[in-house]
Amino acid sequence: MSEVRIGIVLYPGAQRSAAMGLEDLFHVVARLTPTSDAGAPVLRVRMIEAGADKLQDLQEAAGDPCHVLILPPSLEVPISAGAAAPIAGWLRERHGEGAVLASVCGGAFLLAETGLLDGRAATTHWAYADAFCERFPQVDLNPDRLIIDGGDILSAGGLMSWTDLGLKLVDRFMGPVVMAATARMMLVDPPGREQRYYSGFSPRLTHGDAAVLKAQHFLQRREGKDARLATLAAEAGLEERTLLRRFQKATGLTTTEYAQRLRVAKAQELLQFGRLPIERISWEVGYSDAGAFRKIFHRIVGLTPGEYRQRFHA
Repeated sequence: MSEVRIGIVLYPGAQRSAAMGLEDLFHVVARLTPTSDAGAPVLRVRMIEAGADKLQDLQEAAGDPCHVLILPPSLEVPISAGAAAPIAGWLRERHGEGAVLASVCGGAFLLAETGLLDGRAATTHWAYADAFCERFPQVDLNPDRLIIDGGDILSAGGLMSWTDLGLKLVDRFMGPVVMAATARMMLVDPPGREQRYYSGFSPRLTHGDAAVLKAQHFLQRREGKDARLATLAAEAGLEERTLLRRFQKATGLTTTEYAQRLRVAKAQELLQFGRLPIERISWEVGYSDAGAFRKIFHRIVGLTPGEYRQRFHA
């Protein structure tokens, strides 16, 4: 049985109620996960103190690495560059080892201090937008988005969007069935306003191969549209044949199969929440041949695109 370790980083000014809410959400997941499913991963969550007088806690946490590190929202003035510097350095090191980083609301300021958001899209609370853009002009901020999933880095917007982020992570690691059950138990909406919430594809992200993770995160950002082997190998820093071997060993899929599943997941979102014709959806997810798209969709989902829309359209 695999284990997914999640750390909630209590930086100066972090909102404790949101941190505890996230902790409770993941405990609900643990209760809802079928004990009969021997292959289901186990979620482990812990708080990591990261104040100026708690830097030793960060060193200890580095010896027991987390797969995901979450920066909760803040009700105070965003963390200053000076206070953020040691924590940001620690976050960069953990990210380099393969950890996924995620922020909520004002937590995006600490995340941006790592430099990892430079040239990438992110979101934060709309009230922080001007201050964020002035402080981090190299980040592509979009405060209209609720969640931006960049694969290895996620950001959520409003103060209460910790629920959406938490469910997004549950969907990624535990699958849509457990995610939906968790949302029902907590009486919150699943994160489907601009992110897919129902997909049978739950990629393996805890295999420990940091190079393969880089390729996976790149595919996630591009929604599977750019799966050229040379590009993926460059992202991973590996020779092409080495990447092919290690990617399949780590994920159980070839790079082509992995990209197909990401494209189909995006198509499921468009079919469920929109009204675009199937031929247009085929084009939007990267298939110029609608017939080929239908065959791949049916092979992966077990339904034609039309049947899927008829059953699940919101």
